[in-house]
Amino acid sequence: MYKKATVLGHTYSFHHLKEVMAKANEERSGDQLAGISAENMKERMAAKSVLADLTLGEIRNSPLLPPEQDEVSRVIEESVSTPVYERIKNWSVAELREYILNDETTGSDLLQLSEGLTSEMIAAAAKIMSNLDLIQAASKIEVITHCQTKIGQKGVLSSRAQPNHPSDHLPGMRVSLYEALSYGIGDAVIGINPVIDTTDNIYALLVETKDIIDRFAIPTQNCVLSHVTTQMRAIEKGAPADLIFQSLAGTQMGNESFGISIPLLEEANSLIYDKGTATGPNRWYFETGQGSELSSEAHFGIDQVTLESRCYGLARKFNPFIVNTVVGFIGPEYLYDSKQVIRAGLEDHFMGKMHGLPMGVDVCYTNHMRADQNDMDTLSTLLSAAGVNFVIGVPMADDCMLNYQSLSFHDIATLRSIFHLSPAPEFEKWLERAGIMRNGALTKSAGDPTLFMNKV
Repeated sequence: MYKKATVLGHTYSFHHLKEVMAKANEERSGDQLAGISAENMKERMAAKSVLADLTLGEIRNSPLLPPEQDEVSRVIEESVSTPVYERIKNWSVAELREYILNDETTGSDLLQLSEGLTSEMIAAAAKIMSNLDLIQAASKIEVITHCQTKIGQKGVLSSRAQPNHPSDHLPGMRVSLYEALSYGIGDAVIGINPVIDTTDNIYALLVETKDIIDRFAIPTQNCVLSHVTTQMRAIEKGAPADLIFQSLAGTQMGNESFGISIPLLEEANSLIYDKGTATGPNRWYFETGQGSELSSEAHFGIDQVTLESRCYGLARKFNPFIVNTVVGFIGPEYLYDSKQVIRAGLEDHFMGKMHGLPMGVDVCYTNHMRADQNDMDTLSTLLSAAGVNFVIGVPMADDCMLNYQSLSFHDIATLRSIFHLSPAPEFEKWLERAGIMRNGALTKSAGDPTLFMNKV
């Protein structure tokens, strides 16, 4: 027997930390599919009670996936600052939560604290926090990164323009991008998900996006979200890439299912610094999302919240420019409905920020999920209050290539207006010169893509 707790006269027994961590999660269809979730709310509360009383040292000394078996575990373990850990190892998870939420604790304090935390400790704190806790905690943390431009400042809500096209048709992509720019979208990155993952196609998309950036002197960065090896071949061929991209999983086996390893990421890291076109120190774009390890049968009985946190432990090794969770993209097998998507989005954002990452969210859902656009409005509003670094925009909130629903360009403009947030400083100045913004607000010219088409 590992631990036990009594709730309303019934005693619940837990046999190991992995079980406690899984059953302490808020309801999650992915955990249910894996057969590791709490059977009911009372068992969930018992698991949360046990988890809250565990010390950080107990969590570190009971690895869910031992470092000798998994390279992600090794990266996480090797990143821990011994002096910081020694100071806090006897804290309970409840005490960690209290420190995070204390009004006297600053974002700088949390970033320093995170140096002594493993990804599992950060996940444990998230499991005993309410949605409002997650918002409050994340809102304290400012993570500024620099690729071609700087984003992440307090008071800034940046955005990725995602002008995907179902056949990678360059003129079609270009028109979609012009609409995004006309709404002030694209200061985080102009990032395309390609249909055709060939070196020549990725080369063409990188050249096209860089040509648009240069032609209109747009202070932003470009990226094509193909497999990292295809991007590497295109960059070796001379393609102008500011960022290099890859999706991550929280286990070595999960990453192997993506066709990547840490040595491969290190090789790509050397390449983007040697032959990339950016000038700043942060040149990676990572995407994650709860459930990917379960979908590849690489979860080892670990719950999807903890695995997501481990993705961030891997990501911070490479000092990325941006990271985002594609929160509702995988489907209802992992996040069943809007309640689970909203909770996951807030968890992911908090856990990413607690790792010191420049965290964004693709506020999205699939059409077979019990969610709709109003739910995305709710999540994007909560994330704006939480200080999310960036969100993603697609035309009319409907990605015509990936066939899922996200935020529209004008949704992001509305969030900025509601919360008095701005695009990244350099990008805002560019918008003012283009006549799209004035005094922090969009002008009557906003939303008109012919502003750029007429200048071609």
